[in-house]
Order: sequence, then C-alpha cells, then structure tokens
Amino acid sequence: MHHEVGLCPAMTDLLTPADWAALWITLRLALLTTLLLLGLGLPLAWWLARGRGPLRVGVEAVVALPLVLPPTVLGFYLLLALGPQGFPGAWWEALGLPRLVFSFPGLVLASLVYSLPFVVQPLTTAFRGLDDGVLDAASALGAGPLDRFRSIVLPQSRAGILAAAVLGFAHTVGEFGVVLMIGGNIPGETQVLSIAIYDQVESLAYGRAHMLSGLLLAGSLLLLLLVYGSRARKEARL
Repeated sequence: MHHEVGLCPAMTDLLTPADWAALWITLRLALLTTLLLLGLGLPLAWWLARGRGPLRVGVEAVVALPLVLPPTVLGFYLLLALGPQGFPGAWWEALGLPRLVFSFPGLVLASLVYSLPFVVQPLTTAFRGLDDGVLDAASALGAGPLDRFRSIVLPQSRAGILAAAVLGFAHTVGEFGVVLMIGGNIPGETQVLSIAIYDQVESLAYGRAHMLSGLLLAGSLLLLLLVYGSRARKEARL
C-alpha cells in the first residue's frame, strides 16, 4: 500500500488517466451547471428582487434550502425523486430516456438544485441594489421591460453576475455528498474529483490525495481572487 504523507512527492506525480477523467467530468459538470443556472437564475432572481406577495417569500425559502440542509439529506430525497419509483424519474424513463440515477444527466439535475442558491442569491442582491430612478427614466422614454433588462439591468449587474457564475461553478466543483448519492462512484462516468480524492484517502494514497486536493485548492483560490478582484476594481471606480 502507498503511505505517501509528504506534500512534495505528491506534487511531482503525474495525473493518471482516471484522474484526467475525473477532472474532465468535474469541469464539464461545473460548466454546464453554471450555464444552466444563469439561464434559470436571472429571471428568477429578478422576480425575487422586484416581485411582491407571499409567494415570493415561499419561493425564496425553497431556493435557500440547500444552504441549510445536509447534502446527504438533499441527495437522499433527490435519489428517491429521480429513481424509477419517483415521479420525475419514472416519467423520464417512460419517455424511453436513459435513467437519471448513476448517470451524468442525473448529476447535472442534482447540481442544479444543490448550487441554485449560490447563483440566485448574488443575482438577487445585485438586482435589489439597482437605481430605480434609472429604470423609471428608461421606461418614461419608451423602453420596454426586455429592453430595460438588456440595456440597463445586465450591464449594471455585471459584478453580481460574475460573482454568481464563479460561486456556482466553484460550489459545483466542490460537491461531494449530493453527487455521491445521485451518481455513485463510476470511474469515467460519474466520478468527480472530490470523490476521487476520497477514494485515494481510503486507499491511504495520501500523495495522490494531496495532488488532487491541491488542484481543487488552487482552482478555488483563483476563482475567489477573480470575484474579489472584480469587486475591488468596481469599488475603485466609484
């Protein structure tokens, strides 16, 4: 058995084909999830920021649930829902489509639910901070809702959109409990980097665990520097 405990030897090792596969699956999952969440999150966050009524409060609470629920609890209920006995899973399979559990599409659906608040909340905060006077002036000049959203809301919310995209991407990259419950641990299909690290630790291959963990650590730090750097530049312009 490997008993590599030093950091330096691990960093000199090359990635194995299994490591590359896990890295590719992780990046593909994070990128696809982020793009889908931005498409869903922009209109949802706008409604949450500008809407009224009791329904808005209920939806906001549901969106925030993944922040307080243990990932295993969320993963368990998603497993029941997406499995052949659950309504979405049974309906999906009745259409002749591939199963959702223990598959990449299932990972995407689970990631959409799990990372939703990390995209919607920064967008909602950005939209609530917009100057209503500018929007009212554009409306008085004849700009329609879609035109105002495209030409005023989106440009003025760039920092919030960037933060939402980075947080959604980084959070998806770091998923463990939910993806393990829904996707299992199938090398080359559903094994992401976080699960590959767990496998290395279980095997006492600490050198490889160091290297894979270092990749995630460096990537996460770079993403956070991107967010905070963008915020600092915006504040400097004010």
